[in-house]
Amino acid sequence: MKMRNARGAAIAVTALMALGLTACAGDSGNTEEGGDVTLTMWHNSTTGDGKQYWDDAAAAFKDEHPEVTIKISSIQNEDMDGKLQTAVNSGDMPDIFMARGGSKLADIVAAGQVKDLSGLIDDDVKTAFGEAPFNAFTVDGKIYGVPSAVLPGGIFYSKDLFEEAGITEEPKTLDELEAAVDKLKNAGIEPIALGAKAAWPAAHWYYFFALRACDQDVIANLTTNPDFTDGCWLTAAENLADFVDIEPFNKGFLTTSPQEGANSSAGLVANHKAAMELMGAWDVGVIASLTPDEQPLPDLGWFPFPEVSGGDGGAGAMMGGVDGYSCSADSPAACEEFLNFVSAKEWQEKYAQAFQTIPASQDALGAVTDPSLKPLMEAYSSAPYVALWLDTALGQNVGNALNIGVVDMLAGQGSPDKLVATIEDASAKG
Repeated sequence: MKMRNARGAAIAVTALMALGLTACAGDSGNTEEGGDVTLTMWHNSTTGDGKQYWDDAAAAFKDEHPEVTIKISSIQNEDMDGKLQTAVNSGDMPDIFMARGGSKLADIVAAGQVKDLSGLIDDDVKTAFGEAPFNAFTVDGKIYGVPSAVLPGGIFYSKDLFEEAGITEEPKTLDELEAAVDKLKNAGIEPIALGAKAAWPAAHWYYFFALRACDQDVIANLTTNPDFTDGCWLTAAENLADFVDIEPFNKGFLTTSPQEGANSSAGLVANHKAAMELMGAWDVGVIASLTPDEQPLPDLGWFPFPEVSGGDGGAGAMMGGVDGYSCSADSPAACEEFLNFVSAKEWQEKYAQAFQTIPASQDALGAVTDPSLKPLMEAYSSAPYVALWLDTALGQNVGNALNIGVVDMLAGQGSPDKLVATIEDASAKG
């Protein structure tokens, strides 16, 4: 088994208990006449308040630093990893780019394309954030990114549709979730929205079944020594296959996108066309942007992924990630100055409000007002451990193979055994 030289994002399992593209890439770190500096930035907020947040932050930074101009490119989330990989391969990196941590970030670090920020982060930022979120961007003891939000996952649902179907309690076990699926189907309601067109939302289901089936240490070793010989990986695949057999997902889920438009999986929940969706904490903001009035869904609720009997995973364990931003290796000092700027309490509060999510700064948690995020934050703070999204922990190549393998199985083109073999083969190739 190939060893990965990455300590990586939350060490795969960490105690995160404290709460015109190519045209702009080429002038990375450009210093103009008179000492002016132009930074290029890539982020994944293409519409609404999230996109406006970054425009406002760049403008506010320029007010304080007139010599610095930030040219921003907003990129569709599903395209980000591929475009970053192209930039890494060409050596034509943006100065500031969205980073997800784990082996995905470690691979870019290994290519020499990321700046070491260890001594460049303000002390007050480190104090406000705490150590845990920075673990997601730590490789071999050095920090290569600044977190912006913590994003644990679970199941978001419509309280109104649950009531319509006669579901009086949030499912706590897999059996109870399956019973809820039956009640929803009997009421003529699509039980679970799934945007499998993008692969990773479908793979989330396997991630969580693996979290319930596998011991903490098995998950924790994924960033440094991935090993898929433990029988828990097959158990997780078999449990997922059994769940798929009850047909819990929306019609056409294999061609449904996750976040784009009213017919996406998030849009189905936003418009009461499906009752549930398994997703990360960012889903609150996405769903809000897709409701008819583009406001938060009033009846949106949340519950943890149910417990699954017979597994070795810790009760209450969660899975999620940490969004953040990194600087390219050749970026000017204005890059880290901007990251420190948007990490201040004021801008972290604005981030929480714009994205309807949980900010990385503990000082800004008071800005979280959406009722559906309250139980999520409580579960997060009491979880015995939080595992990193498996594709992030494993890196681009292995993670993509895993995600595609899950979709193939859901499409009837694979099996639990084939899925595990696919992951093993990809991991062996590195």
